[in-house]
Amino acid sequence: MGRATLGGFAAVFMWALLALLTDATGAVPPFLLAGLAFSAGTLVGVAYLWRSRGLRKLPDIPLAAWITGVAGLFGYHFFYFTALRNAPAVEASLIAYLWPLLIVLGSAFLPGEVLRWHHIAGALLGLAGAALIVTGGKGFAFDARFGFGYAMAGLCALTWSAYSLVSRRFASTPSSAVTGFCAATAALSFTCHLLLEETVWPSGVTEWLAVAGLGLMPVGAAFYFWDHGVKHGNIQVIGAASYAAPLLSTLVLIAAGRAEPTVTLAVACLLITGGAVLAARDLIGRLPAVADGGQS
Repeated sequence: MGRATLGGFAAVFMWALLALLTDATGAVPPFLLAGLAFSAGTLVGVAYLWRSRGLRKLPDIPLAAWITGVAGLFGYHFFYFTALRNAPAVEASLIAYLWPLLIVLGSAFLPGEVLRWHHIAGALLGLAGAALIVTGGKGFAFDARFGFGYAMAGLCALTWSAYSLVSRRFASTPSSAVTGFCAATAALSFTCHLLLEETVWPSGVTEWLAVAGLGLMPVGAAFYFWDHGVKHGNIQVIGAASYAAPLLSTLVLIAAGRAEPTVTLAVACLLITGGAVLAARDLIGRLPAVADGGQS
């Protein structure tokens, strides 16, 4: 379980590159960008399957797993983009970032899982830290005029948390199945683009490299690591630690000169780090065994 949990952490670290790489893609509209990135993400899985001669495994994926995977990957992005189109970005993002907390709370209903107070407390600390990052410490205000957008953001959070929790039922389905999920998500994203957006292609080598980077890591390999992590790892710890994504993303932007360090960010860092450590208190004691190659 320890290695799988670390795999979930790896996905969170990759998602830290999402904001920087997305910004570098220029004016490419969201659904077109998702289609391009998920196409590249599909190639990540195809390359792995080709190397391991596992292409024959794809037809063996249960229909329920297909529905769960495609609904999770495409549904999350569809609801997120719709929320940003119909509500202020700060409030919509804050609602969408409820998904790690929902994963932690929802894990109480999974067979063999025990939800303890420190899992909940750690997730709440992480949520507080994420709120500081999203709002910049300036607060937020919900306006009834944007109710539809807020609802879409809520569905975004529910979709990703449900996908992550339900995936546990398909632990025997290899994570290589994400290859098919990415391919279907790319096709659906291109369809939404044709119906809802005006086409603006990436301009120049830098923007195309940013698209490729998205597909290789935060919209590619990250989903394979996440799938393995939520199926076989400590899902409460992974959920609470997921609040590190907005923090790490901000730190990446600072390192790239796209953002400035602030006191608010430092406080958020303490809250998120403290929350992750608190949620992982059971796991920390087992890390030496993991390092020695043991599994639980």
